[in-house]
Amino acid sequence: MQKSKIIIDTNLWISLLIGKKVSDLRFLCNDTRIEVYLCTDLKAEFIRVATSEKIRKYVEKERIINTLELMENSCIEVLVTNSAVSSSLRDIDDLYLLSLADTVQADYIITGDKDLLTLQTHNHTKIVTYSEFVTRLSI
Repeated sequence: MQKSKIIIDTNLWISLLIGKKVSDLRFLCNDTRIEVYLCTDLKAEFIRVATSEKIRKYVEKERIINTLELMENSCIEVLVTNSAVSSSLRDIDDLYLLSLADTVQADYIITGDKDLLTLQTHNHTKIVTYSEFVTRLSI
């Protein structure tokens, strides 16, 4: 059985960090039915947001380190080699996620970002919420 290739958007990593509803994201990263991909830009965005004053007041430094270790140990980091083009993308800062999806031929981008969710798909990659993905995974 071929594993599903997924990309988890930074907003979900941040939710994991602050203990919101996707607290079981760590289990998803270790699910044998999927492969989680990330790139330097995704990790850099996570670090930038996680260490911002707005987030720092809610989390301890150790939790940031633990989340980075989860990324390092449970995800596949790749060099983005494709440059995505999307005339429908409202937030150009998210273009790296589409480029990553094209590079690894991802099946899903999992996000809470409404700008990405309005796309619904990018090439063959489905763009879904965390709860939608978990529902699909359970099938």
